[in-house]
Amino acid sequence: MSTDLLEDTKITPTDTGDHDLFSHYARKSDIERSMFEGIPITALCGKRWRPSRDFTKFPICQTCKDIYEGIPE
Repeated sequence: MSTDLLEDTKITPTDTGDHDLFSHYARKSDIERSMFEGIPITALCGKRWRPSRDFTKFPICQTCKDIYEGIPE
């Protein structure tokens, strides 16, 4: 019996839709509204989507993170 080895590959962001592979930052009120009304919201990076998945299972969008860290308190 023969087996093949699958190499561990890392996913790198591109401009071709990889934003779906990341968790994004958005206003809490927008996220809550989207969850109840099913409307799309806009993340800090500009991504528009309807939050529906467990965000803890995905890495944070670096663009959202950079923008969030640049917002004064």
